[in-house]
Amino acid sequence: MLTGYRPTGRLHLGHLLGNIRSNVALQDVTECFFFVADWHALTTGYEDTASLASNVRELVADLVAAGLDPERSVIYRQSQIPAVAELFLYLSMITPLGWLERNPTHKEQLRELSTRQINTSGNLAYPVLQTADISIVDGEVVPVGEDQLPHLEIAREIVRRLAHLYGTSLLVEPVALLSAGARVLGWDGRKMSKSYDNAIYLDDDPGEVLDKVKRYVTDPEKVRLHDPGRPEICSVFAMHELFTPADDVEVVAKECRAGDRGCVACKAELAGNISLEIEPIREAKTSLMQRPEAVDEIVAAGAGVARPVAAHTLERVREGIKL
Repeated sequence: MLTGYRPTGRLHLGHLLGNIRSNVALQDVTECFFFVADWHALTTGYEDTASLASNVRELVADLVAAGLDPERSVIYRQSQIPAVAELFLYLSMITPLGWLERNPTHKEQLRELSTRQINTSGNLAYPVLQTADISIVDGEVVPVGEDQLPHLEIAREIVRRLAHLYGTSLLVEPVALLSAGARVLGWDGRKMSKSYDNAIYLDDDPGEVLDKVKRYVTDPEKVRLHDPGRPEICSVFAMHELFTPADDVEVVAKECRAGDRGCVACKAELAGNISLEIEPIREAKTSLMQRPEAVDEIVAAGAGVARPVAAHTLERVREGIKL
């Protein structure tokens, strides 16, 4: 299994529920490769790389604090595996431009991040680099959310095209492991995202969590304390369903509909439950960040494991395409 994380800032609740928890569980059942996608970070953040190195360290600390175990998995930095770039070059040569231009994820990015100049060849070719990331370690299974399925399908097509052109199967065709993780809302009602600046981070302290939860929009028709509410349309209730014990969620819904629960108290309860959930992660990350050399050693050790695997894959591809 292989998956990557872009070092564009701290990890948040969306990452935790979206894939980290399921990836932690996968460590018990298969060989896992987790990489820090610092080259991918340049596709949208090429203008300012001053914080890239510190973001890499912070990302690794987040992942390990959340449960990824360097003793059971391979954790490495994408740019420390030069074979990825060479394989990306070969795959770029055979990938039709139309496949990339039709990618709905690319179109969505252009729309959502319209104030930034991200319509670059690097961003357009994101799925090709992703294919190289997966293929270089013979990745068989790739955990993805629904928004990443188009990328993985392109990867599968590229692998098949390579085999068709050169008459032999040179790379493993990956399959998607669709994440069962929940969709976590930011306070603006959109999907929680660093890009949208609407996230609650895994190392936020209780005060920060409360301040952010206060921004969530509730039922617009519930104006006064004792007005009945509609939890089914309330972003705060949607978060309660993720972070509040099931029995208590039923109480929240019942009191909201009856007008027995005010939004201020409801948000405070939610913030407390979120803080309780992330407290062990925040403490573990704080400890790791106090020992930055230990974080660097984790990444270096992972690269030491990944490089021989990548070299073997690259040799196979070179031979296949007669280089």
